[in-house]
Amino acid sequence: MARMVGIKDVARHAGVSVGTVSNVINRPEMVAEETRIRVRTVIERLGYVRSESARQLRAGQSRIIALLVLDMGNPFFVDVARGAERAARAAGLRVMVCNSGQDPAEEADYLSLFAEQRVRGVLLTPAEADGRNLDSLRRRNIPFVLVDRRATGTAECSVSVDDIAGGTLAVRHLLGAGHRSIAYVSGPGHLQQIKDRRAGALAALAEAGLPADVLRDLPTGGLDVAAGRDAGARLLGLAHRPTAVFCANDLLALGVLQALYAAGVSVPEDLAIVGYDDIEFAAAAVVPLTSVRQPALIMGAMAAEILLEETGDDAGTHRHRRVVLQPELVVRGSSLARR
Repeated sequence: MARMVGIKDVARHAGVSVGTVSNVINRPEMVAEETRIRVRTVIERLGYVRSESARQLRAGQSRIIALLVLDMGNPFFVDVARGAERAARAAGLRVMVCNSGQDPAEEADYLSLFAEQRVRGVLLTPAEADGRNLDSLRRRNIPFVLVDRRATGTAECSVSVDDIAGGTLAVRHLLGAGHRSIAYVSGPGHLQQIKDRRAGALAALAEAGLPADVLRDLPTGGLDVAAGRDAGARLLGLAHRPTAVFCANDLLALGVLQALYAAGVSVPEDLAIVGYDDIEFAAAAVVPLTSVRQPALIMGAMAAEILLEETGDDAGTHRHRRVVLQPELVVRGSSLARR
């Protein structure tokens, strides 16, 4: 295996000091043009790439923030990442995006990696219900901001959406369309978002003076289209099929829609569907999907901005806060009123 080219190799081939090479890279205005050209030519010829980690150690602060999400296969989290990246780039920083796959063990491994890489701070949507993995960040004094999850303590910041309000919007809409038997296609039960959206659905029933058993739980092991298709197949096999479905995210809803379409079940005439997130594909579905919209780009950007506040020059004046954004119901063809 070939040895990596170092800054000393560049200096030797260019016939200059290591300090001159460093100036060409970091402060080129301090170096004569002829020398700059010679050094850059050697850098190009040798394929030298500076060690960012070493530079950060010398500077005392990283230019990298980490973002750890539940599922990068979900376009909602892609939008969160885009928002975070825009805010970070505006501040001259970069974002390392990782995926826990909703697995607490995978999450713990990534948090250890972030500590080893000495990232500036971490944005994350916890995969673990009790947040025990966050203790490793606290012990190491690594700043973090929770994304799409409300902080319960006073020692950290968060940017989230009111998922209870979102669940209420979804089921209130279905009740208003005349439905009195509704399935809740959820996901992994340990996720707080799943619990909150169900709590919101129950709140809508209580508001309408209806019993909780109007809502029938249809749990799933995942939050993707495949899990939605499986839930749709189970829904079709029920002896007393609900007339409407509220899904914990749009990928589940799209999977349910696929299963119903394949079975010849008409949406919304035979069964109405409401999703959650309002991803780009929701409006483009074979039957455009009604969905509870989350401001994902804003959420990612705000979380990054708060983290930069906490780790910037004015960190001493930073005050932890919990930002809660409001969801919005976007009504489309999948949940038209019953005739």
